[in-house]
Amino acid sequence: MINYQRFVLENGLRVLVHEDHTTPMACVNVLYDVGARDESPEKTGFAHLFEHLMFGGSINIPSYDTPLQEVGGENNAFTSNDITNYYVTLPAVNLETALWLESDRMLSLAFSEQSLDVQRNVVIEEFKQRYLNQPYGDVWLKLRPLAYKEHPYRWATIGKDIQHIEEATMEDVKAFFKKYYIPNNAVLVITGDVKTEEVKALVEKWFADIPAGIKTERNLPQEPVQTEARREEVEGDVPVSSIYMAFHGPDRLHPDYPAMDLLSDVLSRGSSSRLYRALVKDQPLFSEVNAYLMGSIDTNLFVVEGKPLPHVSLAEAEELLWSQLEIIKTELVAEAELQKVKNKIESTLVFSELSILDKAMNLAFYEGLGDAQLYNTEVSKYETISSETIKRVAADLFRKENSSTLIYHAKPNEDAE
Repeated sequence: MINYQRFVLENGLRVLVHEDHTTPMACVNVLYDVGARDESPEKTGFAHLFEHLMFGGSINIPSYDTPLQEVGGENNAFTSNDITNYYVTLPAVNLETALWLESDRMLSLAFSEQSLDVQRNVVIEEFKQRYLNQPYGDVWLKLRPLAYKEHPYRWATIGKDIQHIEEATMEDVKAFFKKYYIPNNAVLVITGDVKTEEVKALVEKWFADIPAGIKTERNLPQEPVQTEARREEVEGDVPVSSIYMAFHGPDRLHPDYPAMDLLSDVLSRGSSSRLYRALVKDQPLFSEVNAYLMGSIDTNLFVVEGKPLPHVSLAEAEELLWSQLEIIKTELVAEAELQKVKNKIESTLVFSELSILDKAMNLAFYEGLGDAQLYNTEVSKYETISSETIKRVAADLFRKENSSTLIYHAKPNEDAE
């Protein structure tokens, strides 16, 4: 349970404050309600490019990092398909420095050709290193468009095509900033050794005069129901061949989301999980096997992936994965097995309440979803899930016509005799 106070400035900025006097530190987290799903299909990768540009200095503060380092602060950020999140941790006595820095870049990011060139090159290099030149790095560049045909989840956060970032103009970048980096499209969370009334005064001082923008109503194309199995086979410079199966599942706020999350844990969390026991431990058929949720705000992908051992053909490996999914579709999960994964999820949620940074990020994320209080009811949603619900959700997910399968073949080793 995270206690917090919430208030909204006249410009629409939502502010949440959580007092934690067990630490001398404070955390300032700013979530902007923009991710890769909000990009134009012809101009992808902008949300992520922006994450980098926001560290390029603002009108009044040419270097974001220097003043922060001088007061013992650290910062970072991440972009997903749904959100862009910036955070600072620093000694609580220096809280105002973080608010000054965040407000100045929200008000007036410095747009220089030099900064754009530098960050553009950083992102292009990241695209090449992480996605193009790394084994399996391009899996999501292939699996997303296989599974999604209409929804903008069909491209990865880095973007659909490296060319989109190479060709990003100053005009494009300014338009993106003006549209999304506005107080009424942001959530500001402050946690740590702070007093709410003092925080309120500081937030008013630094953020109240930033003008509200025109908040864009999100109207994304919805993904039609998949009616037939899809598959693609590719070859690449990877150590071993691999299988990826993606299934469409409900969105983050759907009542079945916790059941789907528990299902992924039953299948693949830890050494006592179903897939690990059946396919890695008891009979060595795979070198590794995983099942996980993308955790998206809109409709989700439930992904099952595995790397079969050399003596198992890809066709056999695929059958082995399906046979495990058939079991969980047709047989009830034992109460003890279900309780074990519930306990793990509960301990994960409780541990994520320990650090002021985790608390700030969680409050921001759930406020972005619609209500920060949702975080405090999360554990209870998992507790009520029954084995029957798990079975029903599994039967709904794991249908051939709801699957998109990517077979990633390792190139034959030409040196081998």
